[in-house]
Amino acid sequence: MLDRFPQLETKNLILREITVSDTEAIFNFFSDRDVLKYYDAEPFTNIDRVRRLIHNWDERFLNRKGIRWGIAKKDDNVIIGTCGYRFWGKPFFCAEIGYELTKAYWQQGIMSEALKTILKFAFECTELNRIEATVMLENIPSMKLLEKLGFIQEGILREYGFWKGEFHNLHIFSLLKRDYQIEP
Repeated sequence: MLDRFPQLETKNLILREITVSDTEAIFNFFSDRDVLKYYDAEPFTNIDRVRRLIHNWDERFLNRKGIRWGIAKKDDNVIIGTCGYRFWGKPFFCAEIGYELTKAYWQQGIMSEALKTILKFAFECTELNRIEATVMLENIPSMKLLEKLGFIQEGILREYGFWKGEFHNLHIFSLLKRDYQIEP
């Protein structure tokens, strides 16, 4: 796996390590009910929860169980979302992708730009062979994003998730290294 946290750049974005100094920016979108509508958590009501989340992301990276990048626009380097992988690597050579974005930046191509970059990183710089995503059936924008990126819907995982007091059916999507296409 990785010895140092990799910073990635796109035309408009910096994908970087999240630090405690990003706590307030992350709280701004993790406390938004709309951003967490399809998330397996209730909106955050205190900033300490964000600090614990950042600590958990750090621990996952240090223990080689995942990686989470902060998504920042190049012009100000303020975190407006996150994306990354959990259940990273060996022995199964697969990971699950996850992401969220501040509502003010929805439908602007930002998440597509960020995910293209971390997919390229995963398939070209690591041993990953399969990237999975699970999506609530009602989350049409996320499904369209994954399909645009080349993910294939494999089926429905019946009552696979339980959060917010109820069971949820989830679509499962995957992208294999052999099917991954780099855009020209």
